[in-house]
Amino acid sequence: MKYIIAVIKPFKLDEVREALAGVGVAGMTVSEVKGFGRQKGQTEIYRGAEYSTNMLPKVKIEVAVADAIATQVVEAITETANTGSIGDGKIFVFDLATATRIRTGESGEDAL
Repeated sequence: MKYIIAVIKPFKLDEVREALAGVGVAGMTVSEVKGFGRQKGQTEIYRGAEYSTNMLPKVKIEVAVADAIATQVVEAITETANTGSIGDGKIFVFDLATATRIRTGESGEDAL
């Protein structure tokens, strides 16, 4: 099993969610996060005063998937979240030792 974390631009969330459903992802966890990379930050004007923030709003998607579809999941996120501009995000893939469904006690890929 694989645990995949993707950090993407917020306006791409619905498209990515639909693409993941299309490759068989049954559930996901989504969090609103802030961060920066090469994008550095942005300058904004608030009540007439200019200020800069070095943290940009992003969305973090977390999914646990079977090994068989992990590559398809990464490809779906990459293709859908890509705008071609800086700050499109990152995808991290980890090996997942086990998963357990609390309600039924199922474990392994059956819990996904």
